[in-house]
Amino acid sequence: MMRIGFGGEELPVMTVTGTGDVPARIEIVGPRAGARGEVTAGDGGWTARLPLHAARWGGPELPLPSGSYALVVDGVPAQGEDQADGAGAELRTPLLRASWDGARLAIAPPVDPALDSGEGRRALEQRYAAHRGPLENAVFFESFYGRSASDNPRAIDRELARAAPGVTRYWSVVDLSVAVPEGAIAVVDGSPEWWRARAVARLLVVNDWLRRPFVRKPGQAVLQTWHGTPLKRLALHRPGFDPRRALAVFRESRRWDILLAQNPYSARVLRAAYAFRRKPVWVEGYPRTDDLHSGDRDAARAALGIEANEKVLLYAPTWRDDRQTIVDFLDLPALAASTGAVVLVRGHSRTLAPGTDERGARVIDVTSHPDLAALQLASDALITDYSSVMFDYPVTGRPIYFFVPDLEHYRGKLRGFYFDLAEWAPGPIVRTQDDLVRAIAADEAGDPERYERWRARFNPRDDGSAAERVVARILDQGLVSRD
Repeated sequence: MMRIGFGGEELPVMTVTGTGDVPARIEIVGPRAGARGEVTAGDGGWTARLPLHAARWGGPELPLPSGSYALVVDGVPAQGEDQADGAGAELRTPLLRASWDGARLAIAPPVDPALDSGEGRRALEQRYAAHRGPLENAVFFESFYGRSASDNPRAIDRELARAAPGVTRYWSVVDLSVAVPEGAIAVVDGSPEWWRARAVARLLVVNDWLRRPFVRKPGQAVLQTWHGTPLKRLALHRPGFDPRRALAVFRESRRWDILLAQNPYSARVLRAAYAFRRKPVWVEGYPRTDDLHSGDRDAARAALGIEANEKVLLYAPTWRDDRQTIVDFLDLPALAASTGAVVLVRGHSRTLAPGTDERGARVIDVTSHPDLAALQLASDALITDYSSVMFDYPVTGRPIYFFVPDLEHYRGKLRGFYFDLAEWAPGPIVRTQDDLVRAIAADEAGDPERYERWRARFNPRDDGSAAERVVARILDQGLVSRD
């Protein structure tokens, strides 16, 4: 019999006490994270302390991501009061909320539940809508709905911190497991601090739709960086007319004041897909590609635990409208074995919460990694399907393989394309795992002229200075001030 408890404020822990044989291994295991406990034996029993925090991807010690975790003792999940007592035990700290229901450990953001549902949520929304105080010289950043501090907003944050250190930088995060840039302030989605930061920031920098009710304050502006040059049809261009979707698109794009595009092609598509008219589109390249020119490849590999001489393949498929989790068309351990490579698997941000980490020999799931540029730097080649990473990776000059077993279904029924991928693809298009392995083994990187034609069309401004140009425009137009 074991008993569950909690302790700690700055570094919260779960405590497990028991009698009988001392476990050799005790851990908490979640879909994308976990922690191993330290077991000590004493008179008449033993005690294990399991940290509810971890250092991930070489970053700082932060709370574990919100979600449900199993308590696993010597490889066997402990469930039920006959194994683990203490149902109803809870912990609330400024970092997280934790509870044990007798079978599972639940970790949640440090937001009072009363404020994130029902009357509490409506009260915060109404207070936000009514706020009329002065704006701060601050930027509110959000990337992928707060699931990470990444992508174009992160690159803009870094350059803004350098060029205008007096600007306050708030980062919207789903919980405090999300590492924000140095000097930035994390605000947890739905908390009073989150609503306040959103109300007082002079500039909002986002890469997807704005969530929750949005009320523009006088003098406030929204820079929509988006999150990729589109191959697949977006918004008003998606197959099938849905009046509710069309209305939502119109309402959303009216919230944006400026739209950032990676290239002229993307500017045309995004402007049309979101009916974004009579407002500026900045065609400055993507700030998130800057590190592909100047980033440290060896450091990126070291943070992943990969040796400098290893061959590394980055597999980064997009999400599917008809499923929540990452596609399973590839046998990743078999791909690693047949190519002799380490395989990094990067699911789309939409698959982060509902999915679980892929596991296997020489397979590393990096879906939760905050920096896609670092993963691209660490790799020797990219395998993708219809993901917008295909428009960033050519900056590296390395091979791209298009693994598209569902090409007709995806193109014809799910989303549709803006152009013929087969005509333009800067690398081989393959349908089976065997063909993919053969192409990689033969070093079939495709036609160099097609590769350069692709770069000329989609990467003319991805020169390593995109963030510098974007921040210069932000400052020149007075969206925030240097001091």
